[in-house]
Amino acid sequence: MTFVPRMESRIEGFSAIGNLKCQVWDGVVADLWDVSCGEKAEGYYVSPDPRLFVTLKVDGGGAFFVEGAKGELRRHDRAFSMAYIPAGVPIRGRVEGLSHIRHLDLHFDAATLTRRFGGSLDRDALRVSRFQFRDDKIAALAGLIAAECDSGQPMHDLYGEGLLNALFVSLFEIDRPNPARQRAPLSRHKLRLVTEYMEAHCLDKIRLADLSALTGLSETAVSHAFKAATGMAPHRWQMQARVARIQAMMTHEAASLGDIAEAAGFFDQAHLTRVFKSIVGVTPGAWKAAHHRQ
Repeated sequence: MTFVPRMESRIEGFSAIGNLKCQVWDGVVADLWDVSCGEKAEGYYVSPDPRLFVTLKVDGGGAFFVEGAKGELRRHDRAFSMAYIPAGVPIRGRVEGLSHIRHLDLHFDAATLTRRFGGSLDRDALRVSRFQFRDDKIAALAGLIAAECDSGQPMHDLYGEGLLNALFVSLFEIDRPNPARQRAPLSRHKLRLVTEYMEAHCLDKIRLADLSALTGLSETAVSHAFKAATGMAPHRWQMQARVARIQAMMTHEAASLGDIAEAAGFFDQAHLTRVFKSIVGVTPGAWKAAHHRQ
C-alpha cells in the first residue's frame, strides 16, 4: 500500500508559488514548496506521521518561528535550518519580515522506517522533537532530494531511496548492527539521580543536556545508558511520569482536562489525550470513568 501523508493544517497569509513539486518513494513523500509570505502569515500543523522540515531558501530580513507543544519558540532565519516533528506533535509557525520561503517537507511512515533499519533504529528517537537545528550532512542530502523533486526527469528510485537512507541514518544516528555490542547501564546512584530529577520535573521540558550535567556523561551516552538500565528512553520515561501525575490531578483536583493539559505542558487537550492513550491504552475520560467505578 502506498504511504499517503495525512497532515492537518490551518494556514493564513501563505500562498503557494506555482504547483507543489513532489516525489514518492517507499514509505516517504517529499514535498518541495515555494511560498510567498504575507505580513502576518501563520499556520497550525499536526500529523499522525513524523516529518522533517528543511528551509532551503529564505528572502527578507526576518525569520520563521516554530512553536512546539510546550510553548518552546524557535527561530529559523537561515537556509538549511531544520525541524524534526514526531507523529502527533502539533506545532504553530509564523513569519516576521520574510517575503518568500522555499522548503522541503519529508513525510514518512514509521513502520516502513522500522522495516528498513530493523533493530538498528531506536524507536524512542522517533518521539523526540528537534527544533531549529543544523546538520551539514542532512543539509546536503536534503538539497539533493529537493533537486529530485524539482527535476522533470528524476533518476532511478534507488537513487532517491539511497539519499533517504543516508539522511535517516544521520537524522536518527542509526548505527551498523552489532549483536556483540552491549550498552552499559547507568549505575544505581546515577539512575536514582536521574529518575528523581525527572520525577520532580516531569511537567517541565527536560533536555538531555540536563541529564548529562547530572551524570557527567555525554548526552548520547546518558540516553543509551538510561535505556540500558530501564528499557526505555528518557523521553518515554518522562511521559509515563507525566501521565502518572496527570492521573493524580484528575483524581484529586476539580480542574477541567483542558486546564490540566495546559498545566502539564501539552499543546492542547487533544495532544494530552493522544499521549495519555499511547501510554495508558485508553483516553483520559475512559480512565477517569473506570477509576470512579472502582
